[in-house]
Amino acid sequence: MHEKSKEIGLRIKELRKLSNISAKEMSKFLGIPVELYKKYENGEEDIPVSLLFEVAQKLNVDMGLLLTGKETRMHIFTVTRKGKGVKVKRREDYEYESLAEKFIHKKAEPFIVTVKPGKGKPKMNSHPGQEFDYVLKGTLKVYIHNHEIILNEGDSIFFDSSYKHAMEAVGDKEAKFLAIIM
Repeated sequence: MHEKSKEIGLRIKELRKLSNISAKEMSKFLGIPVELYKKYENGEEDIPVSLLFEVAQKLNVDMGLLLTGKETRMHIFTVTRKGKGVKVKRREDYEYESLAEKFIHKKAEPFIVTVKPGKGKPKMNSHPGQEFDYVLKGTLKVYIHNHEIILNEGDSIFFDSSYKHAMEAVGDKEAKFLAIIM
């Protein structure tokens, strides 16, 4: 596993213990088996960004703290220069670049997400809230609930992210999109 996964898992475990929340309670909150949750905390499995978002909410911390280990401090604005966001490779299917990890008390988490071609239909996931995705490059197939939607550059989708969903690059080129999780 990646060293970053181990660091994030360690931070989650430490904050969970400081919050007097058991691993069993956290796994129940996330709706996953406790064994899988413990693998995330131990860095044995990459935790999906959607679950990381939920963990941050449960622990009442900003997701930037989980990603970087640094307390977020910006409260008026934060600037993320091109290519300088915190890169997170959470799963084989997606690569994320966090765009506002330094801003405190966010009501949404913005990411640039890159999906490599040729992976086939990715694993479906869900998380509380809503999600907005805007295609910046390539063609994206969005699986949501019982639907498959093709989005081209400039297209967007807004949806209830509690429904199972996944994204796949169409063709032989990567797709890149702006994702805002609320």
